[in-house]
Amino acid sequence: MRRLTGVATHRFRENASVFLTELHPALDAEARAAVLASLRKRDFDATHHCSAWREGVPVAAFGADDDGEPSGTAGKPMLAVLEGAEATDLIAVCIRWYGGTKLGTGGLVRAYTEGVQGALAEAEAQGLWEEVRILRQGEIRVPAAQAHLPFALLGAFPAASVTGQTFEGDAAILRFECPPDLCPALDHAWRERSRGGAIAWA
Repeated sequence: MRRLTGVATHRFRENASVFLTELHPALDAEARAAVLASLRKRDFDATHHCSAWREGVPVAAFGADDDGEPSGTAGKPMLAVLEGAEATDLIAVCIRWYGGTKLGTGGLVRAYTEGVQGALAEAEAQGLWEEVRILRQGEIRVPAAQAHLPFALLGAFPAASVTGQTFEGDAAILRFECPPDLCPALDHAWRERSRGGAIAWA
């Protein structure tokens, strides 16, 4: 997956309408609202401010808004492009100044798709992407006297990394993270080593 590190824009004209698409990093709803409010204020004379967004690693939430365009002609195709690019924690806003010529349903879908594709290409050209890894969080609880056992287990899996250890009463709790595809192997290995113990996955 990829996360945006800066703002990228793409502007073009389609049958007298002007489209300006902007991609902004946005980690949560508050950040997305701030971006939209700022662009609506700046481009107050525009006809539409359509948007699409994705949040989380892995993606836990997403959404789209046609902002007055015919249903499904703006936000949905914009979101589809973001999904295809495996982009997250960002909002795409496509601002349209209507030029007097109707584009039709197909024309609108093409225009809003092109807008996001163009902004993504601009972000690529400017080097505004960072790769983000999807990791699962795991927790192993053992008697304090056996606190070394989880470390021994994880030592056999270089892709897993310890994030912390705490003690609660007579229990030791080891927290770690690893790629999702490693979870079955870790589950199996811990069951064998602990004789039936289980890893708690977040």
